[in-house]
Amino acid sequence: MVRSPQYISNNTKQPTGYMENSISYSAIEDVQLLSWENAPKYCLQLTIPGGTVLLQAANSYLRDQWFHSLQWKKKIYKYKKVLSNPSRWEVVLKEIRTLVDMALTSPLQDDSIHQAPLEIVSKLLSENNNLTTQDHESIIVAIAPLLENNHPPPDLCEFFCKHCRERPRSMVVIEVFTPVVQRILKHNMDFGKCPRLRLFTQEYILSLNELNAGMEVVKKFIHSMHGPTGQCPHPRVLPNLVAVCLAAIYSCYEEFINSRDNSPSLKEIRNGCQQQCDRKPNLPLRLLHTSPDLVSQEATLTESRLKPVIVTSNEIHVEVERNNTANQKMTAGVGNDSEPNLIDCLMVSPTCSTMSIELSAQADRILGCYVEILKMLSDYDDWRPALASLLQPIPFPKEALAHEKFTKELKYVIQRFAEDPRQEVHSCLLSVRAGKDGWFQLYSPGGVACDDDGELFASMVHILMGSCYKTKKFLLSLAENKLGPCMLLALRGNQTMVEILCLMLEYNIIDNNDTQLQIISTLESTDVGKRMYEQLCERQRELKELQRKGGPTRLTLPSKSTDADLARLLSSGSFGNLENLSLAFTNVTSACAEHLIKLPSLKQLNLWSTQFGDAGLRLLSEHLTMLQVLNLCETPVTDAGLLALSSMKSLCSLNMNSTKLSADTYEDLKAKLPNLKEVDVRYTEAW
Repeated sequence: MVRSPQYISNNTKQPTGYMENSISYSAIEDVQLLSWENAPKYCLQLTIPGGTVLLQAANSYLRDQWFHSLQWKKKIYKYKKVLSNPSRWEVVLKEIRTLVDMALTSPLQDDSIHQAPLEIVSKLLSENNNLTTQDHESIIVAIAPLLENNHPPPDLCEFFCKHCRERPRSMVVIEVFTPVVQRILKHNMDFGKCPRLRLFTQEYILSLNELNAGMEVVKKFIHSMHGPTGQCPHPRVLPNLVAVCLAAIYSCYEEFINSRDNSPSLKEIRNGCQQQCDRKPNLPLRLLHTSPDLVSQEATLTESRLKPVIVTSNEIHVEVERNNTANQKMTAGVGNDSEPNLIDCLMVSPTCSTMSIELSAQADRILGCYVEILKMLSDYDDWRPALASLLQPIPFPKEALAHEKFTKELKYVIQRFAEDPRQEVHSCLLSVRAGKDGWFQLYSPGGVACDDDGELFASMVHILMGSCYKTKKFLLSLAENKLGPCMLLALRGNQTMVEILCLMLEYNIIDNNDTQLQIISTLESTDVGKRMYEQLCERQRELKELQRKGGPTRLTLPSKSTDADLARLLSSGSFGNLENLSLAFTNVTSACAEHLIKLPSLKQLNLWSTQFGDAGLRLLSEHLTMLQVLNLCETPVTDAGLLALSSMKSLCSLNMNSTKLSADTYEDLKAKLPNLKEVDVRYTEAW
């Protein structure tokens, strides 16, 4: 409708000014620019039934905009009318091509110029389901130029999905759909607002997998999305690809998810494994025998309580099988004779409760395709940090995590995370928050996804320990939940696990004497364990000498001193009285924290202008809880390390001048450190 521009009637008896009534576009018979001599400036002439109307604009630019807009609206109205009642499809196809050419040649710059023809074609296709395959392909080819810079509307996406499913080997899929999907992956910001774009992308990738080369074609497509350089120039590609993969994997288990009320939960499956196999030994462990009577009673109760669970849906068959011979749980009684022996506690046996999921052939192909894509994504170094972050919350249904084929294939991705030396990658193996399992727990012995004797577990522990996780908290978690597997792998000579057990002894993680003796026996059973245990004993003797009362109360290291210099100095005598240590303007790093935590009387520590970082700060916060004065001026510490200081309740003076302290972290520290009286935050964000 044309509304309220200033108009001049060609009939002098008619008033001039602003229009009181609108004119519908369907009533406009013709639109012309006035070009004769002495014509009013910047005017358009509209021919309508019963006369003409002159529209006057403020300038030539606005007049031309009106002219082209009215021409566009008039033609769109015509095409809507013509294509709403098609009679001959060859005529319809010709009209579609003319419509597309008009949109491409229009001087108007507006999204609706290209979207309007797409919506007309989309409506045409949705209302005519009797088209032949040839008609489908002809229409797709005709509208292809409009799709180069525009997302297809929802109904058109459904039409494209149908074509991908019915004719995956069609050349239209490769030649027309490929640039459309590439544009979607590069520019789409939220599949939640346009889910059919995601579904179209999903069906397109599946159609590539149906070609003769199969996954090789998919791999080339993924590579084309990444680009030939080491860094993908399009930041939206990876999140969009992961979103498509997650949705496709979810669809494989959708029917079973819909009947979830009848299915066992992931927690029940996991706890079932642990209860029946006793894969997680209780602390403390003792080298004692079990009570046959108690075991027999427990086996009888378990057998009567646990029955095979079978859940069936149209495409998915789930069966939980329980091995009755493995249902005997070693229960701890009051007497010593009821404790499990060491071998039983350390045994990492195959899963006793298995969940067998049988997918349909189509769902199985979809699962295989999209898990393979996740594996491809994990092979790109620049994508791996973001991929690890996206997968850290474990965004898969519990049915997928209980499906052996899925977890076995996904293991490659988790292994890639575990092999990556970057902390931002391998730290995503841990849970996203307390109380929630992470990949570390799922692929550890006793976890529902573990299908080996702890090789991946050892690899994950190795990379985490090599980073900045030599902390009491991490070791306590291992001692409480994974001590048995750690001891078994140490027994088999795994050096990382031997180091773990030594650290547990060194940091006094294990309180129980019997358990300490078992750990010592385990260490002495291998050459590498015996050597590392002897080194531990030597360090403990040096520690006793270091902490023996005596020596100076104040100590200042010369500038340019290194970690090795500090270690050499502290090994030279007793420093049990040392209360004030200045390492200012030296070259010490976070590595010296392992020596600093052995000073029992330390109350004041000056690290001004050193290379002491977050990892060392985390270690200090766990051990030097009596520290009162700490100077971190001009050190490379960040919020990640400074937040750990909240556990040092005795701090009364803290210098964070010229560090990467944020305002939020500063407020958090002030709230959690009640004795803090002197704080220096100059030249920081909190200043």
